[in-house]
Amino acid sequence: MIDHFTYGALTPILSFVLSCTGCAVGLSLTARARVATGSARTVWLLLGALAIGGTGIWVMHFVAMLGFSVAGAEIRYDVPMTIASMLLAVAVVAVGLFLVHSETGGARALVAGGTIAGLGIAVMHYMGMAAMHVGVDIAYDPRLVVTSVAIGIAAATAALCLSMRVRGAGAGAAATVVMGLAVSGMHYTGMAAMRVTSYHPGAPITDLPVGLPATQLLVPLMTGIVVSTLALLIVAAAWPSAGEMETQAEFDAWAQRQRARQRGARSLSEADGPEGR
Repeated sequence: MIDHFTYGALTPILSFVLSCTGCAVGLSLTARARVATGSARTVWLLLGALAIGGTGIWVMHFVAMLGFSVAGAEIRYDVPMTIASMLLAVAVVAVGLFLVHSETGGARALVAGGTIAGLGIAVMHYMGMAAMHVGVDIAYDPRLVVTSVAIGIAAATAALCLSMRVRGAGAGAAATVVMGLAVSGMHYTGMAAMRVTSYHPGAPITDLPVGLPATQLLVPLMTGIVVSTLALLIVAAAWPSAGEMETQAEFDAWAQRQRARQRGARSLSEADGPEGR
C-alpha cells in the first residue's frame, strides 16, 4: 500500500548525497564565521544556515519524499505549506548557529540551540508531510514520531557542535557524513511512522488531492536551492579559507600593536625633546 522506495535506491542515495553536500558547504561557511567579526560574521552564519537548512535538510527531505507513493493515489503538494517548511528549516538552523557562535556560547547554548533547531527540523519534517496530499487518510505511530523528534534534536546538536569545532578537510568530510546520516535517519524514521487508514488498494479515491504535482513545485524549488548552494560553494572556494583568515587576523593584530608601540615611542620622544634642549 505504502512504498517509500518507489525508485529503488535512487532517492535515498541522492537525498543523502545532497544532504552531505549542503552540510559540507554549511560547515565551510560557518568555519569562516568563527574567525570573522561584525557584519561579516553575521553574513557567514546566515549563508551557512541557508546551505545546511536549505540543501542539507529541506532538499534532502523532499528528494526522499519523491520516492514515496501510495498505490492508486496521486500525490500533490500544498504550495504555501511547502514553502513555509523550507523557510522554517533555514530559520531554525540560523537560530541554532547564532546561539552557539555567540560570545557567551557554551554547553548551555549548544543544548538550547540543538533543542530549538531539532524541534524546528521535526516540525519542518511533519509540516512537509502534511503538505503532501494523497487523497487518503494518514495517521502516525506516536512512538516512531517521538523517536524521530529525538533523532532530530540529536542531529541538530551534533551539527551545531561540529560547526564550532571542525577543522581540516578530513574532519570536515567525516562530519558531513555524520550529519547526512543523522538527517536521513530522522527522515526515514518519521516516514516509517506513517499509516494509511480507511483505504484499500484498488478502491476508488473520491477525495482528490489538491495542490501541485512534484514536477511543477518541488523540482523547480529544489533545483533553485541546490544551484544556490553550489554558488555558495564557489564563493567559499574563491574566498580565503578559515585558516588563512585567522592568519591574516593575527597578522593585522600584530601590525596594529607595532603601530601602537611606534606611536607611543614618538610621543615619548616628543615629550622628552624640550627637556633635552
